[in-house]
Amino acid sequence: MATLTLSSFATNLTFSSLPAPVVAAAVNSISNWAGCAIGGFAQAAPQIALAASGRAFSGPPTSSILGLNGSTPAEPAFADAQVAALVNGIASHVDDYDDTHLATIIHPAGVVASALLAVAEALSSSSFSLSSPSPGPDSSKQSEHEEEESPSPVSGQDFLTAFVAGVETSLSLGLSVYPEHYDAGWHITSTTGSIGAAVAVGKLLSLNSTQMQNAIGVAAAQVIGMQVAFGSMTKSFHVGRTSSGGLLAALLARGGYTSSPEALEANYGWLHVVSTRENATAQLAQLGRVWEIERNTFKPFPCGIVMHPTIDGCIQLHNQSLSDGKSTAEISRVDLRVNPEVLVLTGQEDPQTGLEGKFSIYHAAAVGLLYGAATPEQFTDEVVRNETVVGLRNVVNVTTDDGVAEDEAYVMVTFNDGSTLEKHVEHAIGSLANPLTVEELKTKFMDQVSRQIGGARAENAYDAFTNIGNMTDVGKIRELF
Repeated sequence: MATLTLSSFATNLTFSSLPAPVVAAAVNSISNWAGCAIGGFAQAAPQIALAASGRAFSGPPTSSILGLNGSTPAEPAFADAQVAALVNGIASHVDDYDDTHLATIIHPAGVVASALLAVAEALSSSSFSLSSPSPGPDSSKQSEHEEEESPSPVSGQDFLTAFVAGVETSLSLGLSVYPEHYDAGWHITSTTGSIGAAVAVGKLLSLNSTQMQNAIGVAAAQVIGMQVAFGSMTKSFHVGRTSSGGLLAALLARGGYTSSPEALEANYGWLHVVSTRENATAQLAQLGRVWEIERNTFKPFPCGIVMHPTIDGCIQLHNQSLSDGKSTAEISRVDLRVNPEVLVLTGQEDPQTGLEGKFSIYHAAAVGLLYGAATPEQFTDEVVRNETVVGLRNVVNVTTDDGVAEDEAYVMVTFNDGSTLEKHVEHAIGSLANPLTVEELKTKFMDQVSRQIGGARAENAYDAFTNIGNMTDVGKIRELF
């Protein structure tokens, strides 16, 4: 019944049924995603993806590439909906700066929002209508009729409702198979994300229950993403590909494409193929009563989230050492005591690229201590190869302890004279117990976006995305900045 349960939840969800904290969490998630997508386009991965998906292989340019949004007059700022979902999805995840649901380590917004915005913009441009085409001998006439239809603008409230439907789908499925699914090596963001994106887009397209079940089935067949790709461009490809794949699943279902009505729960369905254990019946029973999006968090540092407690502690020790008149150049040893997942996920001892540095606890500790910061600038190829950084990370020693929580870390720095400084981070900044403030979220947004499109336009973009719920046509959001 899992497929039907998710379908029924999504098709029956209304904006009026969303509690105010859920709406607020959705807006924060979307604005954080937008900042990551705009700022992340500076990386090579989304640019390569856009170039490789060139116009020779694309449909009409209806949907914006957020990081190209008029950056230079010579650059194409639009692509077809599937390419836009792919590229924006990659850009939003490539810096590993996006949102995180700590209970599953899912980054839900990138997959869902990238697909939703692409479709909302396409609908606004009248490239296709909300009505479901009927396959058969008259399908060509149907297509001709659709091309003549007027735009179908998506309101901010409808956009937020669809977004919540997709995110709750991804997170509920993740909780149903976590941790066994993740421990097997799957990238849980993408394996659940394609289904979340399909449900979100399906909601926006007003799919009925049967169509939504088919969309879930088509999306469930697109299981991609393995942890071996962490530290490479392919990690962000997982997000972009499942965003465009989920979008395609909804469009196929809308057009009459079929799948198994038990695509999730059947013996050879998604739940049993991707995990050795599942509790979907109990988990999905919470839909609409427990809102997992309220447990979504936002990263203060652009790297693997299990490293954040260590970075938090190292930055504090950097500041303390300066106030005590000590120099970080005099550090002879760094000792970390962390949760075991830290070495499992971020144990790269000798990273050679910025992307690899995002999964190196050794690099994270070094830059936190040396720079007193951990922004995208500390995770470049140049900084990863910097002799001073390499020298410090070579004296970082890591001990794991099952008694240390995932948002906790113990850091001790020893100096050449034998003196020490210690810091116990009980709850890292950005965690559920110590979340980023609204002001800190805006600072993060402005820092990322200003680098790509300038300060004035970044301010306009922030206003646009944080007020998305008030829009009458989300497809026009690009025009606001």
